[in-house]
Amino acid sequence: METTSRVAGESAHGAPEGTQSTPEGVPAARRTLDGYLRAPFPWYGLDDAFTGARWLMQVAQAADGTVQHGSIGHGDEPSIRPEAAAGAAGDRERFAVVVTIAANPVRHSGDGGVLEATSVSSAAWLAGSGLLSFTWPAQMDHVRRGEWLDQQTETAWELADDLEGPDWSTLSLPVDGEPTDFHYRESEFGWILAGSAQNGVHLGAYGRGLSAYGLAFSVVKDIRAYE
Repeated sequence: METTSRVAGESAHGAPEGTQSTPEGVPAARRTLDGYLRAPFPWYGLDDAFTGARWLMQVAQAADGTVQHGSIGHGDEPSIRPEAAAGAAGDRERFAVVVTIAANPVRHSGDGGVLEATSVSSAAWLAGSGLLSFTWPAQMDHVRRGEWLDQQTETAWELADDLEGPDWSTLSLPVDGEPTDFHYRESEFGWILAGSAQNGVHLGAYGRGLSAYGLAFSVVKDIRAYE
């Protein structure tokens, strides 16, 4: 079993502890793009075979401002809504999100702390918690959803920490044109997968409505095109 800790001190809700707040007075789109541009690693998305919409999501930074990971969306931008209320609109949401996380050993941060190592399990955790963030069981109100989300998030972490367990299968998909094995899992909420690329990063992905079996990943040539 591959054992690791949550990404760089993340809380049980997936938000990195000590993450710097967003500066006031700076347009949100510009703040987002700047975060991607500051990353010391390449970003991944779906390859050119995907011709749908592409959009930036968010990046996570350590307390010293170092970019740790981030996500890029493809297809329909998902909304958080009860399935019963969404109706046919929910059925039209077809999306895939690619998570890129720097592959790092245990290391010291600029503010004197220690950043935990990242691994494929880290990518699986980010993908699992990301999918949950766009899931809202129809029978639950706002209060109950918070309790449900806490429980499901912890379950997602336990599954990510046991990638060799029976809940996962292996799926081979192209990464920069090379067949790459991913840990893959489907659930009632959608699918998630996690693996590693050759450029010093781990990859996670999650989606719904788009089949994972026909996807391929490649380095984003110009992140500005997603703005």
